[in-house]
Amino acid sequence: MQPTPELIDDIYLQKVLRARTAPISEKLLDGLRLYAYACEAVRMGVKAQNPQASPEELESKIRQRFEFIRRLENMRG
Repeated sequence: MQPTPELIDDIYLQKVLRARTAPISEKLLDGLRLYAYACEAVRMGVKAQNPQASPEELESKIRQRFEFIRRLENMRG
């Protein structure tokens, strides 16, 4: 069974309303959690693309990936 557009909209609205009422401490923790999740996703992607790389090479590639992401963000303004 596929969710209807109305259901999807309602779920999104409920998430927004919950986020608006969350205490600032929870919002800060959510930000840290999202950052940790993004870092792990990048790490896993770099590792999958470079399975033979040494830990040092992986760290270098991860730094390069984050620098690339920063440049993209700066271009978007």
